[in-house]
This record gives sequence, C-alpha cells and structure tokens, in this order.
Amino acid sequence: MISWLNYGECNIELPRTHLDGLNFSFSGIKTAVLNLNHNRKDIKKEDLCASFEEAVSSMLVENTRLAIKQNGFEKVALAGGVSANSYIREKFLELGKELNVKVYFPELKLCTDNAAMIASAGYYNFISGKTSDMMLNAVPNLKIGD
Repeated sequence: MISWLNYGECNIELPRTHLDGLNFSFSGIKTAVLNLNHNRKDIKKEDLCASFEEAVSSMLVENTRLAIKQNGFEKVALAGGVSANSYIREKFLELGKELNVKVYFPELKLCTDNAAMIASAGYYNFISGKTSDMMLNAVPNLKIGD
C-alpha cells in the first residue's frame, strides 16, 4: 500500500482523541473527515487523505510509544490491514530505532483486513451447525465463540 503523503500535503488539522491511559478513539477523526469531505468543496481530496493518514499514524505511534515505556516492551508487532501502509511502517521503524525496540511486520500479502478473520470464524461456525436467519443483528463487541 502506498502512502497518501506521496500525493497530498498534510495541511488539514484533524482531531486526535486520547482517552484515559492508552485508550484512544478514531470516531472523532472519522467524523471530521466525513464532514470536511461533504461540506468543504475547496479541500483537495489528496490533502484530506494525507492529513488523515498522518493523524492516524501519529496516534498509533504515540500510543505505542507510551505502551512501550509503561510496560518495558522490547518487541512490537504491527498486523492487520493497517500494517500494509508504507508510511505507518516507516514511522514504526523510526520508533523502534528511537526506543531500541524490535518492530515486526508480516509480509504484505499477509496484511489483510479483519474481514478475512471474520469470514473464517463464520465459516467454522457454519460447518459446526451454527446458523442464523436473516433477522440477525450486528453485535460489534461479540466475542468469537459466543
């Protein structure tokens, strides 16, 4: 995955929501991007994307920095779809050098979205006989196996 910072400028201020401890939320930044995209026709899409990428990356890196310092971690693994982003990889490698922490990434072909994991869990539920009708509601905090 390429970086939007190759195409746009990081010139749009976006919120970064930090909660207690190491908790943070992307909902504020997501809402801000949606509102800017829909309401401000003068914003260049590539600049909005670059600004979003930088803001999300900085939140991930800063929270990881705090976790490393608070817990004495010597290794960090970045996985999932986000680990395919070249800018995020670069920032995590810089963090690793700065704090003398080993950073691991999967091969790009293994940097899949959570959808593959959800599909796999659904498949195994299906073959074990667990099915639902079309009235099934989404439960975002449901644990696998429930």
